[in-house]
Amino acid sequence: MATLAKIVDLELPTIALVGRVNVGKSTLFNRLTESDKALVSDIPGTTRTRNEGKCLWRGRHIRIVDTGGLTFSDDVPLEEDIIKQTEAALKEADVIVFVTDIKDGLLPQERELAKLLLQKRKDCPVILVSNKADNPVQHSLKYEREWLSLGFGQPIAISAQNGSGLGDLMEKIFSLLKKTIKKPQLLPDIEPIKVALLGKPNVGKSSLFNRLIGEERVIVSDMPHTTREPHDTLVEVDGDHILFIDTAGIRRKAKVSGLLERVGIGKSIEVMKRADIVLFLLDTSSPITDQDQQLGGLLRESTKSVIIVVNKWDLSEDNTDSFRNDVKEKIMKYFPHIAYAPIAFVSSKTSYRIHQLFPLIKQAWEERHTELSEEVCEEFIRHVTKDHLPSRGKGVNHPKILGFRQINSNPPIFELFIKYKTSLNMSYVHYLENRLRDQFSFFAAPIVIKLTKTRR
Repeated sequence: MATLAKIVDLELPTIALVGRVNVGKSTLFNRLTESDKALVSDIPGTTRTRNEGKCLWRGRHIRIVDTGGLTFSDDVPLEEDIIKQTEAALKEADVIVFVTDIKDGLLPQERELAKLLLQKRKDCPVILVSNKADNPVQHSLKYEREWLSLGFGQPIAISAQNGSGLGDLMEKIFSLLKKTIKKPQLLPDIEPIKVALLGKPNVGKSSLFNRLIGEERVIVSDMPHTTREPHDTLVEVDGDHILFIDTAGIRRKAKVSGLLERVGIGKSIEVMKRADIVLFLLDTSSPITDQDQQLGGLLRESTKSVIIVVNKWDLSEDNTDSFRNDVKEKIMKYFPHIAYAPIAFVSSKTSYRIHQLFPLIKQAWEERHTELSEEVCEEFIRHVTKDHLPSRGKGVNHPKILGFRQINSNPPIFELFIKYKTSLNMSYVHYLENRLRDQFSFFAAPIVIKLTKTRR
């Protein structure tokens, strides 16, 4: 089924950053987009999937695409996929920025990439950049004949690390964009619904991400930890803007291997904290583990709206409603702390029921912002305490509820006032939460009830 989503940033002119490994493309990307989206390290092949972001220069936005470093070697994991990602970026590009390392000079990989650029995009202007020129004057004539032999003219010396030379680079980019159909433009400030995809490695987050946005933007592989850094894409669905964020798979510390995976997991947790809604992925083909349960607890603590997505449902031998209901019951036994989360059964491989996630996201967003007036809260607490008297917690004094009000939405937080020197059993707090859901839904959202003791 065709996707309901339309990618928003394709309306901007696209600048693709290409180059071999370790020339500083990701550092340049972060500098131009004023972000830390791209993972930066000295380890070759750190960036695999295209990273995308917006750059604001002189009151106009352009789209910047960072690509994985190329080695043209079969020994590098996912090299073929990285090349495909680079070719996709080249196809979209209005201007190509060919990044090299001035300290190393030209290597054979640069000459291979130059051939690829001339072959794939003869009609697209290429700006040759020599990065890591912390002292541009010192390096101005270094390797001059080598640079010119590539056929892209004299390189612009820059330092992505300290920002020197970037003004010249941006001026060159914008002068070339005057001849393109797409023009830099100032985009309006949009506050999208931020939806993060979270789960263990290999549950199908990247496949689902590609299906949701309607384009193969991230690499999909059976290799654990293929996705190393968050990747986001802004789409429009029926007038609503949704920022989908693919994240690195999170697994137990004991199984985490290497610095890049640790940093990637850290970024995944940061993304979760910034998201409004989390699509928590489980795999039909594998049992629920302690790690899944820990992730569920993390979601509850972070007060995110949650939709549990059971992926790879095409592998299920039974697709009846009764079997799905049985599976839902089993899942809820593992995740009682996020019992408010609806459960969706999908297959990112076959697109089964992917389209049903969009209305669930919309409903979760709207009900996360539910606000109850003081009058409604007072009426609610009066009725529920009449139906079921509050039960005592620790201590000898029976609790008396003196008031109830909502103090926040997104997420919904309530304050319950009880008489000083009394205590309330937590089971009664859960009872209040369930009654709130019965009456006002709060679909997919956690409800926080804070207790305040007062003399009046």
